[in-house]
Amino acid sequence: MKSLSDPAIQQEIRERLSRVTPDTPRLWGRMNSHQMICHLADSFRGVLGERPLPMVKTPIPRAVMKFLALNMPVQWPHGTPTGPNIDQFIGGTRPTEFCADVAGLQTLLERFVSEPGKIEPRHPFFGPMSERDWMRWGYLHTDHHLRQFGK
Repeated sequence: MKSLSDPAIQQEIRERLSRVTPDTPRLWGRMNSHQMICHLADSFRGVLGERPLPMVKTPIPRAVMKFLALNMPVQWPHGTPTGPNIDQFIGGTRPTEFCADVAGLQTLLERFVSEPGKIEPRHPFFGPMSERDWMRWGYLHTDHHLRQFGK
């Protein structure tokens, strides 16, 4: 299973992020590529405790959701609702300058993998998370949105 705990996977994600442009078309969803960059950055800010990520109601128990999302060999579904604090159409950070926003995301990604002690102990949907869980989530969430833009 791919995880951001693996330096080769970290490099793969960096390279894929570098291929996103302001004009990269989406394959599904509503966000444009610049909004996606800001959404990912907001997600990492939340996980690092720099942005509120309130718990949300889930249709099935959190432990079951976490197990399925982090361990099943299937891609995450399109159109999964996101929390309002990181939703680009509600309370997410607004895009500014594309290259600066990508650089900011790259910095947050680096902090996420190098400062696991600063990661929040719980996920808004999945509940309590270990470092292993967070590194898997970081890969899957970033991969999901990069695939959204064919990267």
